Amino acid sequence: MSVFASPRFLPTVMWTDAASCAATGALQVAFTDALAGWTGLPAPLLMGTGVFLLVYAAAAAFMASRSTPPRTLIGLVIVGNFGWALACIALLASGMFTITALGVAWVLAQVLCVVVLAELQWTGLRRTRGRSGVALA
Repeated sequence: MSVFASPRFLPTVMWTDAASCAATGALQVAFTDALAGWTGLPAPLLMGTGVFLLVYAAAAAFMASRSTPPRTLIGLVIVGNFGWALACIALLASGMFTITALGVAWVLAQVLCVVVLAELQWTGLRRTRGRSGVALA
């Protein structure tokens, strides 16, 4: 059996999403001022997105813990992950802030992470489509 065909694939991806967001959010909240200095990103942006990521991590963990994946919610997560990636790219392209090389790396790491997660989530949704017992919401 392929890893992608496993019934645990989608919940595992959601747990990974929850863990990565919890780690990033915790770093941004706990070290806001230091990260602002190192990255050139504004402290309020780091704090606000850090808090958002912590709340999102709890929601992703909830979705991952369900015996039946909440397909509609995970679909929204996929759209949100792609939206996050676009927002990060727009932030870098805008030139609004003097972002350091470390800041560019921090933002691009988030882009890479959320795009990979969104693709894995989409793969998981496609693989679970039509399985008996898989709810739409």
